[in-house]
Amino acid sequence: MRIFRVSFHNNGKVYLLHAQQITQGELYGFIEIRDLLFDEHTSVVIDPAEERLKAEFDGVQRLMLPMHSVVRIEEVEKRGQNKILDLDGPVSNVTPFPPPSPRRDR
Repeated sequence: MRIFRVSFHNNGKVYLLHAQQITQGELYGFIEIRDLLFDEHTSVVIDPAEERLKAEFDGVQRLMLPMHSVVRIEEVEKRGQNKILDLDGPVSNVTPFPPPSPRRDR
């Protein structure tokens, strides 16, 4: 089974999701993501961030993302943790595309 880790911008945050299928979407300029992977809860510990993502994407058959919102797509050996990262703060090294242009008053 192939596993992909997808990083993308959404509402000022960076989402990290894992999926089994990624293709060019039917709509021009979109990436199509299918078969999102979430934890199966084989242990007693439940990750609230993972549960939030699972609830947000519950019932989603395919996710279509505009190409400009995708930061990175990686094929990985095993599934990692799905999470949402804030762009705010000095630690972030992700710059939204396109970067905001400075205002020039004439």
